[in-house]
Amino acid sequence: MTLAGFSTQGQSSLILNSAGSFAVLGGSAVTSTGDTILNGNLGVYPGTSITGFSPGIVNGVTYAGGPVAQQAEKDAVSAYNALKSETPIQDLSGQDLGTLILTPGVYFFSSSAQLTGTLVLNAQNDPNAIFVFQMGTTLTTATGASIDLINDAEADNVFWQVGSSATLGTGTSFYGSILADQSITMNTGASLSGRALALNAAVTLDDNIITVSTAVPEPASFWLLVFALPFSALGWGWRRKAGHS
Repeated sequence: MTLAGFSTQGQSSLILNSAGSFAVLGGSAVTSTGDTILNGNLGVYPGTSITGFSPGIVNGVTYAGGPVAQQAEKDAVSAYNALKSETPIQDLSGQDLGTLILTPGVYFFSSSAQLTGTLVLNAQNDPNAIFVFQMGTTLTTATGASIDLINDAEADNVFWQVGSSATLGTGTSFYGSILADQSITMNTGASLSGRALALNAAVTLDDNIITVSTAVPEPASFWLLVFALPFSALGWGWRRKAGHS
């Protein structure tokens, strides 16, 4: 499948450009509570406020304003507009994403989208298959909601274009790059393989793990990621076994 604006070889590195290396990018601020772990870069632009790191951990580079975050924000806006302009293959307005099994394509919601239960994305044995979800307003997931990727589906090829704000419920397991015009909120223990990119407002985190799916970190942060990630993951697992969120 080839979308109008994207080659199937493009993936996030080409669609998002410099924003692709950011696990989290906020427009006004980024706030974290608890032991959040970001495996990727962290940035804010045009705002400069970043709080909660530490105790949160960034296995990447942090940019509080400045030209790198500015360029990433510009590239995220360009990607958002490109995703929004794609022609849908199906209108899912009013349907819950939970229990659906979807093949590659562009899916449209005229207003809000809800995920309760499990959404299955089936790439049909094509690792380059792209999934795009367009929401007129909000994206919301229920507690414990999840996404299953099957038959070579890749998190790096899943995109969520959210017209206003996105909220991931407690314990949600989510895949793909979320590009929200306003804010992104991840409730306690929600995890994301992809990116949380809020163009104009804040990203609010609470004891989350966000891992950039395939982006290559800058040379200065590569060895930090290599050595820090195993210890971070070990620490996270210990906390979970101990019953701490």
